[in-house]
Amino acid sequence: MFGKRADGRVVKNMLIIDRAAPYFMPQRIDAVNLFAQDWNIGAAEQFIIDTKKATGVHYSLTEIVLAAAVRMLYERPKTNRFINNCKVYQRNRITISMSVKKALTDTAEEMTLKMYFTGRESLPEVKKIFENEVALNLKAADETHQTTKTAGALSKLPGWMFKFAMWLFRFMDKHDMLPGKLIHISPFHTSMYVTDLRSIKLDKIYHHLYNFGNTSIFTSIGKANYVPVANRDGEITMQKQIKLGFSVDDRICDGLYYGNSVRHHFMKYINNPELLMQPLPEPELSGKELKRKQKADKKLAKRLAKKEKRDAKRLAESEEK
Repeated sequence: MFGKRADGRVVKNMLIIDRAAPYFMPQRIDAVNLFAQDWNIGAAEQFIIDTKKATGVHYSLTEIVLAAAVRMLYERPKTNRFINNCKVYQRNRITISMSVKKALTDTAEEMTLKMYFTGRESLPEVKKIFENEVALNLKAADETHQTTKTAGALSKLPGWMFKFAMWLFRFMDKHDMLPGKLIHISPFHTSMYVTDLRSIKLDKIYHHLYNFGNTSIFTSIGKANYVPVANRDGEITMQKQIKLGFSVDDRICDGLYYGNSVRHHFMKYINNPELLMQPLPEPELSGKELKRKQKADKKLAKRLAKKEKRDAKRLAESEEK
């Protein structure tokens, strides 16, 4: 309570307009900005081919986007903020949520993944985290993610009880009383939500930001298209491009800061994936910051250890069947 949460801390010493913005626009839907970014994927595809030949490891465009997003959220900390009850919070962790279908059929179950990062991970490390999360949650047809289990339990309640439970969750979240365990499994409490639409042959979309939870950025990856591009001399060439759609909570940072974050960090990394092959060094922290980080790391490690043990048990039971 009173500004203390399991997933962030209140930002102090802000500029007047930044502090006032959440009061002018109390809901995320009030403050959402939408924009698209063209991505010439030629360099990224060549990187994937060259790396495959050199190391035998195949990286996907999705993994490159995830790694670039993680790096941007780390290097540009204002993009890793959220608004709750008109207060601005800095997240304790970098998390990315994704929705994944178990199969490309109308009736296949949709799973929601939530991945945790320090922000310093290399592309190989991001790939491992992503693949492990997918493997643990999509291993077998009868596997069920903890998020889906929780939603399933709530959906079995009578309508009025379901509404009351959601009202209670919203109230607790608004007043910083939502337990860390619920925040940990909630895909709506995340730094960024990513959806990859290439497998279903759709172009980018501008996805809504959820008022429930505190997701501040939603990114969509559209299908690839060949488009004519003119250079300064008027010569036209065909480029293979993907459109990326962004929905952003305007209250977390100003347009210049976010524009620089996307242009000079996110786009730099997806256009030059080789820059992501090495992890970033551990930062030097003050005594207070180090103590806070160690405490947060300990809590997260405990939660992840329990999750890993639970997932391992589920996989073992599935293999026995």
